[in-house]
Amino acid sequence: MLDGLLEYHPQAIGAADALFEQLQDELPWQQDQIQVYGRWHPIPRLQSWHGDNNAHYRYSGHLMAPKPWTPALQQLRAQLSAFGLHHCNSVLCNLYRNGQDSMGWHSDDEPELDPDQPIVSISLGTTRDFCLRPRGSRRQHSKIALAHGSVLVMHPGMQQQWQHALPKRAGIASARINLTFRHILTTTAH
Repeated sequence: MLDGLLEYHPQAIGAADALFEQLQDELPWQQDQIQVYGRWHPIPRLQSWHGDNNAHYRYSGHLMAPKPWTPALQQLRAQLSAFGLHHCNSVLCNLYRNGQDSMGWHSDDEPELDPDQPIVSISLGTTRDFCLRPRGSRRQHSKIALAHGSVLVMHPGMQQQWQHALPKRAGIASARINLTFRHILTTTAH
C-alpha cells in the first residue's frame, strides 16, 4: 500500500484476546496533557510509554520517560524483526476507551525517531479506522479498518509523505489498544 510505504497484516498476533485483557489490566494507563497552539489539553485517550531506560521521547511539549518493559510487551518486541523492525527500544501504548477517544491528524516525525526503522503498530480490541492523507492535504485519501490482532507496518519515508488519524466514531462502546513499537535515537532527557 502507498507504493510500499505501508503494510497491513490481519490476524498476525496469536492469543490476541488474552493479550488485550492482560495489557488493559497490567499497564499503568494515564491521561497526559499535550500542548496545542500554546494551551494544554487532556489527550482524548489513555497512554503508557515503555522502553529501555534511556528511550526518552518528546512530543507536543511533553517529555515521556519510559516505564520498564512488561513481560507481555517484551514478548511482542521479540517478534518485531519479522515485520522489519530490527532495533526496537520503545513502545507507545494507547488505550481508546470507546469511540469518543481519538487521535488527530499527525505524522510520527519527531527528531528522536530513527528515520531508517519502521514503526510497527499492533491493534487489539475493537476495530477502528486508520485514516490517511498526503501531507499538506486537507482531504482524506483512504482508510484501513484495523482489526483485532492485526499489525500495520509504516516503513521509512511514510511519515515524511503522509499523515494519519484515528477519528472519533459514534456508537462504539468497547475499547481498543494500540501498541506502536519504535526505535528512538535520542537517548538522553532534555
